[in-house]
Amino acid sequence: MKRHNVTALVLASAAAGLPFLIIQSASPAGPTPTTSFTAKDPGGRTGDYAGRPLPNLTPKQLEFFNAAKAEFISVESVSEGLGPRMNLDSCGGCHSYPAFGGSSPRLNPQVAFATSYGATNTLPPFITANGPVREVRFVKNPDGSSDGGVHSLFTITGRSDATGCSLSQPDFAHAVATNNLIFRIPTPVFGTGLIEQIPDSALLANQSSNSTTKQTLGIRGRINIVLAGNAMSGQPNLNGNDGTAARFGWKAQNKSLLLFSGEAYNVEMGITNELFQTERDETPGCQFATTPNDTTNTEAATPTDSMNGVEKFAMFMRFLAPPASSPTTPGGALSITRGSNLFSMIGCSQCHTPTLVTGKSTVAALSNQPVNLYSDLLIHDMGPGLADGISQGQAGPREFRTAPLWGLGQRIFFLHDGRTSDLMVAIHEHQGGSTRTLDASEANAVVSNFYRLSEQDKQHLLNFLRSL
Repeated sequence: MKRHNVTALVLASAAAGLPFLIIQSASPAGPTPTTSFTAKDPGGRTGDYAGRPLPNLTPKQLEFFNAAKAEFISVESVSEGLGPRMNLDSCGGCHSYPAFGGSSPRLNPQVAFATSYGATNTLPPFITANGPVREVRFVKNPDGSSDGGVHSLFTITGRSDATGCSLSQPDFAHAVATNNLIFRIPTPVFGTGLIEQIPDSALLANQSSNSTTKQTLGIRGRINIVLAGNAMSGQPNLNGNDGTAARFGWKAQNKSLLLFSGEAYNVEMGITNELFQTERDETPGCQFATTPNDTTNTEAATPTDSMNGVEKFAMFMRFLAPPASSPTTPGGALSITRGSNLFSMIGCSQCHTPTLVTGKSTVAALSNQPVNLYSDLLIHDMGPGLADGISQGQAGPREFRTAPLWGLGQRIFFLHDGRTSDLMVAIHEHQGGSTRTLDASEANAVVSNFYRLSEQDKQHLLNFLRSL
């Protein structure tokens, strides 16, 4: 391990479990975690910890949740608007592990879907049976200008329910050869209704908190989307539409669950909807969505029938409870408690804020509730190692939203592109660049602090993460 100058920061809280916090210079250091450490990722927990509705929903709200869940997991057909280009045919297919609303399962449903109903898609080499589910973006256009958009994996060409449609898949082979593509895996949506209700003022106050410690660690972070000017008198314009902070997606590019749902419906399944009215591919002969005769007796219809698909997707996420943590697994209660203290002591909690609180909501189950998400919902510069070359809103090519860690204990794939299933590797990948080249990851100092822990303490911290 390389040697670095180290500064000791004395802490006032004796309850924290360590007498000092090691502060490192913001440059990468440390051995390859899979070969140099005895501490190991204990692996994912099993058990029924996720997928339930929020507690204290009213009977009517629970009815809406169940109806919305049914829509979320349903498989869409071409006659319902699937395609012409898409990545899968169901929200639940991507967000299925460890329960509906989660992230990618181990067995990738995109493999079977590629040729379902006789479709003639060629499976790209980066889509494999053992996962993860992936979305593909191209970094550059052929003329060298920035792209950044989603290039759907599959088309409906050849399907028995899409006779006459002829489309080609994107040239993924050339994109691979020229290193012009990046991947995104599904973000878990557990507890997102609570995240939606966190006031902007709470995010801004948390951003300003512990400023001295954050500065010493090289941590900055900012809200996406920050634009010039003011949306309302005296209020910073945090979002180009209404002056409020965006918070959903890998780069915190979406403001609300409704917008998040509408975009996914259109981009991931190719289905136009109330928020995105035009087709992403308007090729004649490839438009098969039907307009059914409306014979519904509106007086007899239930309230849930009045919601469209996008509203149901948003409702499911809004009423979906956060995943439960385990007080004892893995490693036992003492190890998890020690790991939690270490998590704060070495600086992880400066970005992965353990708890924020919702504001007042018209839904009692969402009103003034603690949100144990382990995220500040800000975007941070993660250095060249995690850079994807994509800008979204004001989030640049090296910036990502602090990923919420609740539910981490049951997750299979980590980081925005699912490059690893090993927590030790995921921690290692947070480090990169340097202050000398002006591309230092904001996590460099914290990861260096992690490396300097004893192997036993590293294990305690890993056990804590897998308990979430």
